[in-house]
Amino acid sequence: MAFDRATIVLNRLTSLMEMPQQSRMPGLMVYGSSGIGKTMIAKRMASKYPTQYNAELGVTKTPILLVQAPPAPDERRFYQHILSTIGAPMWGRHTVSELEVRALSHLRDMDLKMLMIDEVHNLLAGSYREQRRFLNMLRFLSNDLCASLVVFGVNEALEAVRGDDQLARRLDEHYLPLWEDDVEFSRLIQTLIAAMALEQRSGLTVASLRTILKVTGGVTSRVFIMNKSLAIDAIETGEERITDEAVQAWQPVWAKHAWSIPRQPIAEFG
Repeated sequence: MAFDRATIVLNRLTSLMEMPQQSRMPGLMVYGSSGIGKTMIAKRMASKYPTQYNAELGVTKTPILLVQAPPAPDERRFYQHILSTIGAPMWGRHTVSELEVRALSHLRDMDLKMLMIDEVHNLLAGSYREQRRFLNMLRFLSNDLCASLVVFGVNEALEAVRGDDQLARRLDEHYLPLWEDDVEFSRLIQTLIAAMALEQRSGLTVASLRTILKVTGGVTSRVFIMNKSLAIDAIETGEERITDEAVQAWQPVWAKHAWSIPRQPIAEFG
């Protein structure tokens, strides 16, 4: 991944993974606007520490578990989601305590070192009391497993997490800002265009870069969508390069971002 901002977060997460386990492990909250790249970073980090199965011992080790927060701060659904993610679902009706015991047992056996929760802003859908209970549960899991807790969410979730003083003191905060008119944004565009593997060099002007920034609002997912769309047009027209004229003429139709391109795949953002 050639993006400096993503590399900085990944390095912080790696340092947490390399830290000796202790009763109160530090963690991290990564936050920013929707579509800025939080999910991409979470998935990339999880891929660095894949699940490993020891055939001789018959045990599976999972250093990092990445799960998505439920649509609302619901402990039952969260534990069920954990069990489903690790391939150990519980059928039938069970109490929250039973789900908790089962989930913790599996996570201990997996030698978990980091629990990453994406879309943590979903807790805002609940009442203040429900939010506090959910945050207490996250702190309890981190304490019980001696694992680092890492959460990803939009800006609005920051105050909710800060509402739990004990959890907030343990989670460092890392803000992912919108892209700006600078060298880093220029490198991002160059990297994306190179990943498309077009046959001709694009060589966009500064004016085109600023147009891309203005049209997308500096949101990473939209930058990806626009560049992918421009590359598709370049292939279909036979131009095989993204031109300044194409950038100026492009119209944002974000709903069509599901188009695919028969070139090198681009990472998913969230």
